[in-house]
Amino acid sequence: MRLVVAECSVEYDGRLGARLPPARRLLVFKADGSIAIHADAKAYKPLNWMNPPCTITEVDGTITVANPGGERLIIELLDVVFDERFELGDDPGLAKDGVEAELQELLAARVEALREDFKLVRREYPTDLGPVDLLCRDGEGRAVVVEVKRVGEIAGVEQLLRYQERLDLDGTLAPTIGMFVATRIKPQARVFAESRGVLCVEVDLETLRTGAPAGLRLF
Repeated sequence: MRLVVAECSVEYDGRLGARLPPARRLLVFKADGSIAIHADAKAYKPLNWMNPPCTITEVDGTITVANPGGERLIIELLDVVFDERFELGDDPGLAKDGVEAELQELLAARVEALREDFKLVRREYPTDLGPVDLLCRDGEGRAVVVEVKRVGEIAGVEQLLRYQERLDLDGTLAPTIGMFVATRIKPQARVFAESRGVLCVEVDLETLRTGAPAGLRLF
């Protein structure tokens, strides 16, 4: 990973076009080929980014990041304050608690329990924010992003929305549908999820273990 803190301007040349005027920002270049440009605000959200695979070239203080779709980020470094590289190695990933891990495994084995027309694309589908629990397709071929929790809270819905935001950048998946699955979903989380178009499903762990058809509640 390479971290750069610099006074810089950024231009995006792609589907829309956008420009960040000169300011001090953090540039994060990851080993997977992604880049994210951060300000000291907006929490986890970058001001702009590019998902892998990317080609990165640097000439005379100008960094150009291009993807196979022809989109480009052009970063002009005006004053570099910090520029260091770090070797992080392989990450073991987020460790779920036992119930979440078992729920995910059981649902991956029979995603039709969530909806009859579901087909599993992949369990632990990778994104630059972490793996999506389950990526499915419904009977109409639409991509469904499934986030599994033991207890559904607002933070879990926000995590699902972040995954959807990333996957919606992929033309083969967009627009995605979000589904939030838990043994119990708190009322505030359900209201928030529904306001964002996310489907909420409560599941019964024992029912899934026995393979019985009942035990799911869709809100």
